[in-house]
Amino acid sequence: MSTLADRARYTIEQGARVAWYSAHYLAARRMSQPFDRPGEPAFRPKAPAGDKKRIRDSFLDLFAQDRANIEAGLYPAPREFSLRRLVRAFDDSARFFADVPNVDARRVARAGVEVRRNDVAGRYPAYYLQNFHYQSGGWLTEESARLYDTQVEVLFAGAADAMRRIALGSVARAMKGHDQRRMRLLDVACGNGRFLAQVLTAFPKWPATGLDLSPAYAETARARLKGWTQADVVVGAAEAQPFPDAGIDVATCVYLFHELPPRVRRDVARELARVVKRGGALVFADSLQAGDSPDLDQMLEYFPVGFHEPFYGSYQTEDFAALFGEAGFVLEETRLAFLTKVMRFRRA
Repeated sequence: MSTLADRARYTIEQGARVAWYSAHYLAARRMSQPFDRPGEPAFRPKAPAGDKKRIRDSFLDLFAQDRANIEAGLYPAPREFSLRRLVRAFDDSARFFADVPNVDARRVARAGVEVRRNDVAGRYPAYYLQNFHYQSGGWLTEESARLYDTQVEVLFAGAADAMRRIALGSVARAMKGHDQRRMRLLDVACGNGRFLAQVLTAFPKWPATGLDLSPAYAETARARLKGWTQADVVVGAAEAQPFPDAGIDVATCVYLFHELPPRVRRDVARELARVVKRGGALVFADSLQAGDSPDLDQMLEYFPVGFHEPFYGSYQTEDFAALFGEAGFVLEETRLAFLTKVMRFRRA
């Protein structure tokens, strides 16, 4: 049962996060050049501007969902304030602002493929060698792995962790009635381990594996997860997973598919169907798609233009119920969480 003190703490901590990262966003905008590239026509979205009150309500509803999940016992409340976290936050803030001019210059020049160097040619698929979000180093450097959390929280005004926790709620509902020690979790494209750490905080005895194609991100994830001895991180591609058939009870995939070409999305779906047991669950969380929340459609149009997401246009029109259905999954739950859509599938 939640107490008034618990609710007050949640509100204060989440409000402080939103204020912190929103201030970073506004400061970064002031440091950056105008949105439109010099010499090019101004970008004009097709979708009408959304109602500001409904957009604000959607943002607040995210935290209402999160708090309701906590009060229902699906996962513990986040604990944002500690001396270690504060020191890390200021260090990450300094790193973020030091990198803003590099990201902005890359955005204005539309330079999104700087990581396609000779030393990595042939080691990674071409679609992967992008400076997604115009980030420095793409997915291939330790500094990128360190900066990623701050960059994403700034982009979403401090809401990214809360959106991930809505996916965690779907995982918890899929786990209801099961002994976590007898189940196997796979987090595909685990990145630097942020979501996997949220899962293991809620299910600390769950044997879990993270999979990511970036050695730098995988190493960062291993460091983050070192307190859970039953967890490991493997380097590998989502479309060619180094795991045996039908060995996974629950698979998760967070913010991957909008960065995949259409053909690769289908390859990944088939691989997930191969490794997940019949009756097992897949929790998928990614960007909203056009029409999911019409007031936010204009924001979705700006995203690929301002943040170099070359496959985002096709993602917007992808029918994921059909895509995963072709691979052998049945949709059983969909939830919207501000700019994220969470879908849970069951392996037929």
